[in-house]
Amino acid sequence: MKSAWVDSDAKAALDHWIKAGVSADLALRVYSTRLLGREPRLVLHGGGNTSVKTRIKDLLGDDAEVLCVKGSGWDMANIEPAGMPAVRIDSLRKLRAHDALRDEEMVRIQRAGLIDPQAPNPSVETLLHAFVPHKFVDHTHATAVLSLIDQAQSEALCAEIFGRRLGFVPYVMPGFALAKKAAEVFDKNPKVEGLILDKHGIFTFGNDAREAYERMIEFVTLAEDHLRKKANVKFASIGLPSHIASIAEVAPIIRGVCTQRDAFGEGAHKRLILDFRTNGMILNYVSGKDVARYACAGVITPDHVIRTKPWPLIAPLPEAGKLNDFKTALQRAARTFMTDYAAYFARQETRANGVAVHDPVPRVVLVPGLGLFGLGVSAKDARVAADVAEAAAEGISSAEAIGRFTSIPEADIFDVEYWPLELAKLSQRKPLPLAGQIVVITGAGGTIGAATARAFAEAGAEVALFDIDADAAAKNAKAIGGAALAVACDVTDTASVNAAFEQIVAAFGGVDIVVSNAGAAWQGKIGEVDETLLRESFELNFFAHQKVAQAAVKVMLKQGVGGCLLFNISKQAVNPGPDFGPYGLPKAATLLLVRQYALDYGADGIRANAVNADRIRSGLLTENFIQQRAKARGISEKEYMSGNLLQREVTAEDVAQAFLHQALELKTTANVTTVDGGNIAAALR
Repeated sequence: MKSAWVDSDAKAALDHWIKAGVSADLALRVYSTRLLGREPRLVLHGGGNTSVKTRIKDLLGDDAEVLCVKGSGWDMANIEPAGMPAVRIDSLRKLRAHDALRDEEMVRIQRAGLIDPQAPNPSVETLLHAFVPHKFVDHTHATAVLSLIDQAQSEALCAEIFGRRLGFVPYVMPGFALAKKAAEVFDKNPKVEGLILDKHGIFTFGNDAREAYERMIEFVTLAEDHLRKKANVKFASIGLPSHIASIAEVAPIIRGVCTQRDAFGEGAHKRLILDFRTNGMILNYVSGKDVARYACAGVITPDHVIRTKPWPLIAPLPEAGKLNDFKTALQRAARTFMTDYAAYFARQETRANGVAVHDPVPRVVLVPGLGLFGLGVSAKDARVAADVAEAAAEGISSAEAIGRFTSIPEADIFDVEYWPLELAKLSQRKPLPLAGQIVVITGAGGTIGAATARAFAEAGAEVALFDIDADAAAKNAKAIGGAALAVACDVTDTASVNAAFEQIVAAFGGVDIVVSNAGAAWQGKIGEVDETLLRESFELNFFAHQKVAQAAVKVMLKQGVGGCLLFNISKQAVNPGPDFGPYGLPKAATLLLVRQYALDYGADGIRANAVNADRIRSGLLTENFIQQRAKARGISEKEYMSGNLLQREVTAEDVAQAFLHQALELKTTANVTTVDGGNIAAALR
């Protein structure tokens, strides 16, 4: 591992933060913390922490000696000075004289010492930082170091590699007890440059930010060099078939099997998003004959358990052409996983301190011959689980190359998984109604499609924006942010539609809701219109809806947890306008298509509904088009746009909310929702 410290960058950071009123100590602390946090071999998703002991002015202007330490919930990769809350250090040091301290009391005392009472909670490892005297302290869960210390003979191995330069602290759960034990180890040899925390991670110290940071890099490099001297482990393979099924075939099955059904089977299932990973190392790991032993032996560091659960689900071999066998075997394996998790909680429940059992659904699935999936209630959570699982695969593989991977005991894993201070990292978000759902919107480069994508994203769904105009879809996806994905798709081309759905399945694991919105308007008297034009309109305004719905239903049936098809049919389907037959006829056919899907797939839990909208300013209803339609009706443009019972213009956002409403109505199918401000001629029932 190479040091990423660059003097000119450090000076630039120093100048920037000093201008913002931040002290030099804290400015360099932020700079080096980001260097650590941006290296995934050191830090993953909220893991690790850093600190600096310094002096600042309190709120009354008095000088105070403080510990600035990473705040709970902050990511080291992009931390700001606000993410390093300052705590009066005298009050922290006094705690070392205590024999014991409950977590709740530790948190209260730490918060009582904050200079800014509105600052985030200091790290759960604040006291360890406070109890050692060095000015700068860095802590990571470096993968290479974990491979060394996740061994039965970890202390002897560390002595061989690091000598007496690092102290060795036997495993103790983070908090007050660990801080006390680490301080005792430090006191026995105050010349150490850092501490190894068995089965947990590494601390390094320094008198300045660069010294602490580069000591971390040096010690991790020593660990990497030791591992490199050993041959990379080649696990004995289970024996793979000649053809493995594709991600697009396997992911929806995994997603469906790992969906937590609601009590009444009415469609409000708790779905998860999938994130897939594969490479040579991962394939070697997941395809090993002994994968059930080494992959299920525990976590490589306790911090990971809240992301991945104590062990992964090991899937059966996904042989191409035998997906029914794969699904049956996976269902059996998933039931065993959930039964085992319930038994694990029952064995340790007395240690849970009243915390309810978590959902029993796996967060990591290992698929021999294919790779691994991270699962989460959002694309971000799935990515975090996959990142952690990939690091575990690397760390365990290296541990097996030099010995035998050994984790902490089950009771200790449980203590961290059900530790309120650790769970606080995951409990800060408000649950949203469509969290865990994957939505495809066609025509998403346009006004209605963009508004619909925004509405579903705000409701918690992961959204895929399909459009033949890739740049327009990408622009709208970027505006939404997060994991919103733009996909170039010609909905009139079957191959393009199928490829687009395969891309979404590979990205997120499946599909739950489709808003089939793409369309365009053709005009002309029906007795005079050219047949070519009429067929062109049918291709986009009818057959394209069928292509999209067909592709979606295939995925939904593989998942086996229902789904929702939503169609933009336009008021022309029931109330045709003059000279508008080329547009209205295929829309009327699409209305019947909606009802046919509701009829044919209702028993599979797949709902089909439509929005009957009228006069929405969009790529279809352009200013020029509005002029033409107003002229055809012999009225002004203003009268045309507000020509409804409410005398109000209807917007794309109104249509988007109608689609969202239909997606949330779990007992509604074959419905047409009219969004037109009131037009009796277009009203249904």
